[in-house]
Amino acid sequence: MGATFKLMDNTKTKQSNAFPFGSSRRNLKVLLVEPPRSNKYHSRYPPLGLLKLAAYHHNRGDQVELISGFSNDRDDPDVIYVTSLFTYAWEPVHKVIRFYTAKYKRTPVIVGGVYASLCRDHLNETFGDRIKVWEGLVPEIEEIMPAYWLVPEWRASILFSSRGCVRKCAFCSVTKLEPKFEPRKSIRHLLYPGHNKVILWDNNILASPYWRDIFDELEESGRAVDFNQGLDARLLAEETVLRLRRLRVPIVRLAYDTKKIRNSLRRAINLLKEVGISGRDIVVYCLYGYLDKPEDFLARVRDLTDWGVVAYPMRYQPLEPCVKDSYVSPNWTKEQLEMIAKARRVIGYGGAFPPYEGLRRKLSDAKNF
Repeated sequence: MGATFKLMDNTKTKQSNAFPFGSSRRNLKVLLVEPPRSNKYHSRYPPLGLLKLAAYHHNRGDQVELISGFSNDRDDPDVIYVTSLFTYAWEPVHKVIRFYTAKYKRTPVIVGGVYASLCRDHLNETFGDRIKVWEGLVPEIEEIMPAYWLVPEWRASILFSSRGCVRKCAFCSVTKLEPKFEPRKSIRHLLYPGHNKVILWDNNILASPYWRDIFDELEESGRAVDFNQGLDARLLAEETVLRLRRLRVPIVRLAYDTKKIRNSLRRAINLLKEVGISGRDIVVYCLYGYLDKPEDFLARVRDLTDWGVVAYPMRYQPLEPCVKDSYVSPNWTKEQLEMIAKARRVIGYGGAFPPYEGLRRKLSDAKNF
């Protein structure tokens, strides 16, 4: 018989995020499922949440198995966890849920991740109380080293030195996923032996009062560092860029979402260049298709190529379930959005606009895309 817990009817009441497994219980067979990788479900990274759950259960003496996609070759598990990515990648999540709920009719299925946290009702409309939707984080696993032994080919430690963000950008899901800004004082216990790189998924690491302590530990580790979600240009100062220069940071990521941060961003770029960081190693994400207009987006891209850094266009995606790149804001047309996509393919490099002189002149002379 599988492990049991009461499944909430989330269409009628707000669920309680009490982790369903107490300290007094028998050992379990735990199946951790990631939807199969495809053009509809794409990630370059291993499923961090599932790896943390694997470590949690392994530490309690449970038998854990991590799989991608569909599999028939196993005894009935006691609990199944299914992860999810962005809201536009919901269909592969539904497919694996249908498969495993049909195959293991008595096994509890817990669905978590970004899509599950943002779109609980969308899941419940399809699966009702057959699944438990987990919203947000699992506090019990936050400080646990992920089970990287399940992905031995992976060579980087992925971690958060803080959760949440002090900014409240309307287009961003962070305020819903991690509503409270919670910084860590140390990340040393999350650096896996043998890994040669650290990937930080902080939404705003420089807002942390402990960022200097974190930078100290990163420097001491001697590993390459990827501030994967970018740095807040408004919080970059001379001290910050000098500390960055001491780290092994191959790419510095910033964002230019609105013209409001133009002066702060330009100042940050100048500071980075003053300490010797090349403009080709500064990548600036440039949101478009939200509340902006095409001419505003073009002006921001021109700014970035004029300043000698890489412009990386990022098309806005709604927080509701939809087909990727299907949303068209009132200020844009479908044809204009397709022009951006074509420009990225034809005159861009890897979807970005590097600060090459020829490309800079082309953008400067263009009336539109």
